[in-house]
Amino acid sequence: MLIRTIIRERSDVISPGDVYVLNAPYNGGTHLPDITVITPVFDPSGSRILFFAASRGHHADIGGISPGSMPPQSRTVDEEGVLIDNFLLVEKGRFREKETRELLASGTYPARNPEQNIADLKAQIAANEKGVQELQRMVDHFSLEVVHAYMGHVQDNAEEQVRRVLDKLADGSFTYEMDQGAKISVSIRIDKEARRAAVDFEGTSAQLDSNFNAPSSVCRAAVLYVFRTLVDDEIPMNEGCLKPLDIHIPEGSMLKPQYPAAVVAGNVETSQAITDTLYGALGVMSASQGTMNNFTFGNDKYQYYETICGGSGAGPDFDGTDVIHTHMTNSRLTDPEILEWRFPVLLESFGVRPGTGGKGLHRGGDGSRREIRFREAMNAAVLAGHRRIPPFGLEGGEPGALGRNWVVRADGTEVPLSGTDSIDMEPGDRFVIETPGGGGYGSGNA
Repeated sequence: MLIRTIIRERSDVISPGDVYVLNAPYNGGTHLPDITVITPVFDPSGSRILFFAASRGHHADIGGISPGSMPPQSRTVDEEGVLIDNFLLVEKGRFREKETRELLASGTYPARNPEQNIADLKAQIAANEKGVQELQRMVDHFSLEVVHAYMGHVQDNAEEQVRRVLDKLADGSFTYEMDQGAKISVSIRIDKEARRAAVDFEGTSAQLDSNFNAPSSVCRAAVLYVFRTLVDDEIPMNEGCLKPLDIHIPEGSMLKPQYPAAVVAGNVETSQAITDTLYGALGVMSASQGTMNNFTFGNDKYQYYETICGGSGAGPDFDGTDVIHTHMTNSRLTDPEILEWRFPVLLESFGVRPGTGGKGLHRGGDGSRREIRFREAMNAAVLAGHRRIPPFGLEGGEPGALGRNWVVRADGTEVPLSGTDSIDMEPGDRFVIETPGGGGYGSGNA
């Protein structure tokens, strides 16, 4: 959607050698740490745009009221960092470093480590350039007409694969409550004759005062993800999967927020809830841990962010998986050696929480327990879900266990924390996170 924004707002002024950067949640972005760099690919004459190359990276910090730019208590997007909307990063081959540094230093809560942001942006520019070169090689080898034709074939194939899935699905609806009391509702209606489906989020809670609002691009991405996973074939993720789907997202809802709504948890937490709601409506899978267990810590020198794995949900003919990143998380944990080398922390323990997956004919996957000891004073924050509402089971399957988090001070005192919380850590303090299990499926025991 961000590429569509560039086409819509810049198509008459784009020049060869230009590169754009965006993170605007209300203009196709997700949340502010996710920064997208977009490079147009011109024909040899420089007169016509043939393609766009893009790369999105989660930056360790882009400002905001807490290090790591994932503040649990943000109420407006300005508290989450520097908003970048349609900014010219490279102009005709010249990296606009002065202007970029000024941008990163702007706003009420500017970026804490602009040197790191600059380095990451340059890496994204380089990644795009590699994509540009490979596209040009492909055109030189096969011709532009063939490349464009096969890009169409890829989308047409994805469209047909999803239509085949729709042939086997039934209508369904589901409402899922989140820990804060907000609800996501979806109804899915299958038109067998037209081989299309209507995915309607009417009934979802209105825009929230918290940061659990999810931009419409996040909601669309969750729908795309779910229907792609139902395709039993090796196809690339692409827009063709959405062609047979009519998606309705109510205006003013938490899934279509308006500026200046806070959104940082929408991308990471609400996206997981949307995904499980869709699976629940389709009846194909119980809830997975349903959260990314976002854990950040830092100060003016260090900024770190990770998501923590838990249990996946069970289905009609399979058990859930223990201790795995599920659905919209799309990340992996840092190796312990790298974590302890780069940051003043120690990974005290990390393992399975036995018995936390929901029971059933097919059991849900178990969650995990992760404990980190701090060697320097820092602020730490957790942004997570399913600390109050457990991940649901289906068809008589039991829900997965709740997650929880707390701090153990150096003197042994325990400080309980909510799912969205922050706390100042001192040397010797330990931060403990237990992640939820997945829901079980079917009555009885595996």
